[in-house]
Amino acid sequence: MLVDRLSVPIVLAPLAGGPSTPELTAAVSGAGGLGFLASGYLSPEQMRQSIERVRELTDAPFGVNVFVVAAAAAAAAPAAAGAYREYLERVSAWARRRGLQTGEPRFDDDGFEQKLELLCERPPAAVSFTFGCPPAATIDALKDAGAEVWVTVTTVSEAMQAVQAGAQTLVVQGAEAGGHRAAFDDADAEVVPVGLLALLALVRAQLDAPLVATGGIADAATVAAVLAAGARAAQVGTAFMLCPEAGTGEAQRRAMRWGRPTELTRAFTGKLARGIRNEFLIEHRGAPSAYPQIHHLTAPMRRQARERGDAEAINLWAGEAYALARELPAAELVAELAAGARSRSEAPLSNQ
Repeated sequence: MLVDRLSVPIVLAPLAGGPSTPELTAAVSGAGGLGFLASGYLSPEQMRQSIERVRELTDAPFGVNVFVVAAAAAAAAPAAAGAYREYLERVSAWARRRGLQTGEPRFDDDGFEQKLELLCERPPAAVSFTFGCPPAATIDALKDAGAEVWVTVTTVSEAMQAVQAGAQTLVVQGAEAGGHRAAFDDADAEVVPVGLLALLALVRAQLDAPLVATGGIADAATVAAVLAAGARAAQVGTAFMLCPEAGTGEAQRRAMRWGRPTELTRAFTGKLARGIRNEFLIEHRGAPSAYPQIHHLTAPMRRQARERGDAEAINLWAGEAYALARELPAAELVAELAAGARSRSEAPLSNQ
């Protein structure tokens, strides 16, 4: 498996929506880890260009992450409009008071089929999926093309579904993770996010698949902890967001020095995600589950707010340990995380 061939057990989380860049992906892969490039919110052509840029920057293996937006959501969209109409009016009024514009809620699948066609034509070393598990036929097509297939899971049942469909590696996402929850069914109110170490143990007890741990990992000690808990590697996201290679906006970079707590919210996109508390998040708690419709509603507002440097009106995705992020070149951070984790794993268990 690819994860077992890495020089260091560090995987870059995809970081869709801005922080992901070819430069960051290449830097992590070039340092011996595995960089993932986010295709989320990119057009198929933008994805192709970004992949080509990574290949210009490094000969090392890298991966590409793809959103799986449930096809059932498209059919339900017209009927579901009533479920978010009141929210649309409330958000639009809030934005107008700040001189910001909102967009029209709509469904799209983020160019899923076109992206898969491009990835099969010239595959990266790995393709990972978030928000769902693609059909077995899709997984088989990628394998036949030469890509290893990873699926991000948040429960034991999702992990079992992914393995049955043919996934070769599972990215196990704990509740501590920043950004969107990878849950297959965001509307399931009965599912309570589980912490990473507990989820690793639960999945490991049921399945023998290679596991990559993600969620709240921002220092060497936590990398060592998840490796000791059975993960083959640690997938790290928020800790890379202050690296110079990351496309993280200035407003987000400043907010990561606030020290405010994080919170799970659907306020910005209609899908549960963890971000730093700000004015918009606090005033729009209780948002309905309606992704990507609410994403398209708030996207223009968030873009304008970023241009103004208004951190109170944008999604400040960050994991629970975001305060540990530092401004280091990505290759230095990979080396530091790996070396620190190695020294801790070799340390004696007792001071005696």
